[in-house]
Amino acid sequence: MTTNDLINSHRSIRRFQSRPIESDKMERILQCGMRASNTGNMQIYSIILTQQPDNVASLSKLHFGQCSSAAAFLTLCVDVNRYHHWCRLRGCDEPYDNFLWLMSGTVDASLAAQNICVAAEEEGLGICYLGTVMYNTKAIADELGLPRGVVPVITIAMGYPDEQPQQSERLPLEGVVHQEKYHDYSDDDIERVHRIREEFPFNQEMVRQNKTRNLAEIFTQIRYPKKDNVAISNALLDFVAESGMMNQ
Repeated sequence: MTTNDLINSHRSIRRFQSRPIESDKMERILQCGMRASNTGNMQIYSIILTQQPDNVASLSKLHFGQCSSAAAFLTLCVDVNRYHHWCRLRGCDEPYDNFLWLMSGTVDASLAAQNICVAAEEEGLGICYLGTVMYNTKAIADELGLPRGVVPVITIAMGYPDEQPQQSERLPLEGVVHQEKYHDYSDDDIERVHRIREEFPFNQEMVRQNKTRNLAEIFTQIRYPKKDNVAISNALLDFVAESGMMNQ
């Protein structure tokens, strides 16, 4: 299988076999993560690898019970704590406790995470990205013992698949790729590029079961409503401020 074939065959796995991941295999996967591009070759991120069953169960609860059968959870964090420690030992300033480096570290962690996911799938493992790390950030940070200057931003559940679910739909290239400059969308553009999503059988069934007018209403009223977005955003901003990553 080529790399393109591997990437294009991706599907999220949420049910896993009760089989641990071999240590040499996990090390290869993590090494692939470490080879990802990053800002200034500073690697402003850390990876918390959770594999003990009790700890996996505790983390799963903080992700609202998702992927409880996973063999491992990998939590990727923005981490200026390590870099600042090095700076102090070398008699230098500690200039990375601000929004710029929160963003830079998030990008670095994201690039590492994608390398990890592709490497894991090449090794025959399944993965699931858990966006709920942003919903319960403080509790996850407490569970993992994260010090000031460390913010969890990505969680990956990993293990040997115990299911082969249908692939999720994706928008067509024309929906997300802009040639040379941004081309703003007309009504016709929006209708065309979202048609694949609205006609996807799973999504049509969600609309039917929830008795909503359309798929957009599923997202805006049920899955990610404004009141929840605001509450989660405020909690996340509070935690980031407490972590020391919003100094000006």
